[in-house]
Amino acid sequence: MTVGAGINVSDGKLVVLGNSVLTDVHDNIIVTPATGGGLINGAFIGVDSDHVSSRRVFPVGKLQELRFMCLFRFKLWWMTQRMGSCGQDIPVETQFLIVEVNGDSLFGDDGANQSALYTVFLPVLEGDFRAVLQGNAQDELEICLESGDPYVEGFEGTHLVYVGAGADPFDVITDAVKWMRTISVFLVFTLNYQHGLGLVYFAVKLHFHDCIQSTDISILNVRRTVERHLRSFTHRERKKMPDMLNWFGWCTWDAFYADVTAAGVKHGLESFGKGGVSPKFVIIDDGWQSVGMDPIGEEFKADNTANFANRLTDIKENHKFQKNDKDGNRLEDGFRHFITEIKEDHALKYVYVWHAITGYWGGVRPGVIGMEHYEPKMSYPKASPGVQSLEPDEALNCIIMNGLGFVNPERVFIFYNELHSYLASCGIDGVKVDVQNILETLGGGHGGRVKLAGKYHRALEASIARNFPDNGIISCMSHNTDGLYSAKRTAVIRASDDFWPRDSASHTIHIASVAYNTVFLGEFMQPDWDMFHSLHPMADYHAAARAVGGCAIYVSDKPGHHDFNLLKKIVLPDGSILRAKLPGRPTRDCLFTDPARDGKSLLKIWNMNESTGVIGVFNCQGAGWCKVGKRNLIHDEQPGTITGFVRATDVNYLNKIAEAGWTGDAVVYAHLRGEVVYLPQNASLPITLRAKEYEIFTVVPVKQLSNGATFAAIGLVEMFNSGGAIKDLKYEAERSGTVNLKIRGCGMFGAYSSISPKEIVVDGEGSEFEYDELSGLLIAAPLPPNNWLMGNLFFPCSEKDLISGLERYVAPGMGTGGFRQR
Repeated sequence: MTVGAGINVSDGKLVVLGNSVLTDVHDNIIVTPATGGGLINGAFIGVDSDHVSSRRVFPVGKLQELRFMCLFRFKLWWMTQRMGSCGQDIPVETQFLIVEVNGDSLFGDDGANQSALYTVFLPVLEGDFRAVLQGNAQDELEICLESGDPYVEGFEGTHLVYVGAGADPFDVITDAVKWMRTISVFLVFTLNYQHGLGLVYFAVKLHFHDCIQSTDISILNVRRTVERHLRSFTHRERKKMPDMLNWFGWCTWDAFYADVTAAGVKHGLESFGKGGVSPKFVIIDDGWQSVGMDPIGEEFKADNTANFANRLTDIKENHKFQKNDKDGNRLEDGFRHFITEIKEDHALKYVYVWHAITGYWGGVRPGVIGMEHYEPKMSYPKASPGVQSLEPDEALNCIIMNGLGFVNPERVFIFYNELHSYLASCGIDGVKVDVQNILETLGGGHGGRVKLAGKYHRALEASIARNFPDNGIISCMSHNTDGLYSAKRTAVIRASDDFWPRDSASHTIHIASVAYNTVFLGEFMQPDWDMFHSLHPMADYHAAARAVGGCAIYVSDKPGHHDFNLLKKIVLPDGSILRAKLPGRPTRDCLFTDPARDGKSLLKIWNMNESTGVIGVFNCQGAGWCKVGKRNLIHDEQPGTITGFVRATDVNYLNKIAEAGWTGDAVVYAHLRGEVVYLPQNASLPITLRAKEYEIFTVVPVKQLSNGATFAAIGLVEMFNSGGAIKDLKYEAERSGTVNLKIRGCGMFGAYSSISPKEIVVDGEGSEFEYDELSGLLIAAPLPPNNWLMGNLFFPCSEKDLISGLERYVAPGMGTGGFRQR
């Protein structure tokens, strides 16, 4: 049975672009072409059944001897990665799966991928049901479909999993999610359609002419497809990113935990100021709200956590943030006065505060004066069978035991709007909204988990839009597709479980988990890598990962506990950061290896700047989530030294920032070693790291100047993301061998040049520089601490200088991958 371009089921096999991906496909499995979006290699997997039950599991077909990477929930709140090669390796609650075909035999000795096909499986929402994937003991891929409400039983079942395929894994994933987004917006048009098919067609063509390649699409078929499909969401690229992402920040959680006070926040900000690295945004985490327990509630007691039995008793701040530490003071003596004071005294740009999506961990306390109009009602969460099989969770267990004061979904916008409008009136710029996945446990009696999530997220985002114009929201504890496929505006999402400063097993796990989760989450929002401590045995490791992550960078240091030398590698004097352009993701050759458990693989994370690429390389071996013990464990106390390879093509879209006619040659600068190497096209560079070590490489396409010299601008070499400092780069053809750069920041500027420049001019004045003839590394005198600097580099064009320069960069061994010393 042929189904659309590239996808078909034949002889019991799911065939994708001529390759068998699943075998022994069950007879009741149906495949529907993904028409109407211009993406030809896509289809839906569904099932023909009696379509009655609030929870069903359907086997699809066998997955065997093909490498895959999947993302599954190991807790109610969070996902992590799993690699395998057969169906039984796929855990329950798998929300993303990518399979490689013809990959193993086409990887060279250095891991360089030559050719492969990538097939992505995205379980989606259909009506009031949510699908996830799992494997069984027979190596079958299964679809688990559930509503979360025993009274919601009817489903259609034809569009449960989207399948997309192609030769570039990152393009395949992006295109698949964008196509899903297109269909979800089609749904909005068709459901609101009242005046005939012609009007629907006009709306589709008006908004999606870039997606539709032909006009012979059957609008009726499009309508039939989308009317039974997704709720609306928006791809990351179309969302407004809050400006706080571009500035260094401080979160109060690890500094004070729930004991945070106004005085403590002031003390912390003063402590940063003394070291010359001041945050420009602050997150006041859990501990500022007015909360209390029920008289018969059972308190949760544990170190460094909240009391999950508490409920919200007022939308305003507690006594710790009011004048003289007393309740009942005037408005101007409370949060407003405090926020104004810290913004003025410490030049803060943004202040965010924490709250749970239900108000607090235990919800909103029923019967409290002033909170009655939210109509909170005691509810008792019920986790799905899949979640019940995951890692035990203290927060969830406490909430189940004590119940949750659940705001009426029809009144929740009023709750959010009154809370957020009060916060905005006090000078608060945004919120970190936590505990979001608790909603999936409360769908009973509310039409199911998908419908409930849609109501809450629409209300939340409407309130954010009304009260925080910079789209000031961070989504947290929210790794389920109920929320991801319902988020139209939210642009930032915490990408992993928490930073646990005292858990030695957690640090390498954290880096690997965020990187792989970003492969999926980064299509919806900008992943947030969470806080870390600047003064910590693993501080450099965490800082380096965030420098290549394209994320906000913020710490949770206790007052007086800072490493300012480290912070100055990621923060500029004005408090801004050199943020990379994309969500940082594993390189293509790392997608199906296990850098936490296999004992032989390094993790490489790639990203892009305006004119450079960046790769972070990490040895993450030794610890991982244990499926038997259902928790993070150290499985190797002394993981060994590992050697891997770095290539220019590890930066997947490097060609997009290279000049026209780029040969593929690149320059690579190693941050820790301070070394530069010239890499001819397809060459690789060995990198060896011991346990918990890292390195950062700036990767720059080589440009041949008009005088024949070759050049590559690296950036501010003392910063982790050196190339992020280059904001403009122009080559002047009419002025032989002239390069114009616009640099943001200060410190030493580095570049590769095949010959020494005649001079360097900064802001109209000549600047001293050093040039190493062996490596071609050019270092300009430290740039002063201004926000923007314009530099000109003039190169000689005498035949003698040019020939000697060319001889240097093709010297014996230069193209083999060996480093050249400064």
